Amino acid sequence: MAIGFMEVQLVKAKGLCDTDFFGSMDPYVVIQYNGQERRSSVAKGQGNNPVWNEKFEFKVEYPTPSNSYKVILKIMDKDSLSADDFVGQAIVYVEDLLAIGVGDGAAELQPLKYRVIREDQSYCGEIDVGITFKVEEEFNGETKRGRKDSN
Repeated sequence: MAIGFMEVQLVKAKGLCDTDFFGSMDPYVVIQYNGQERRSSVAKGQGNNPVWNEKFEFKVEYPTPSNSYKVILKIMDKDSLSADDFVGQAIVYVEDLLAIGVGDGAAELQPLKYRVIREDQSYCGEIDVGITFKVEEEFNGETKRGRKDSN
């Protein structure tokens, strides 16, 4: 089993379905991977086309006993007087990326657009996300990231 770190680069979203009747949305993203969760900042007042440019790190084991290799991006709208609204979600499957990373020591998926889908499975815009994975290995008792043993 290999252990490493996956970095999710949350870039921006475009054309999100507005959940606010008055004013513009204040979107943020909850990023989930294999029981771990991270939350982006709130893109206050950015409405349907927010920009985050944030990075989030997740510890990864490959292969996992659960065989769950998906990054879930839940887009939410921050509300101050009521519960936050679910806007939609996108799923990025990363099993191939992790497999390549284990073989090569690292792998990268440049930022791409992923479809944002509402609960009723209808289209609700797109989100740009990039992902990198680096294997962590032991070398003479020292931990090194993204390096592969040359033996």
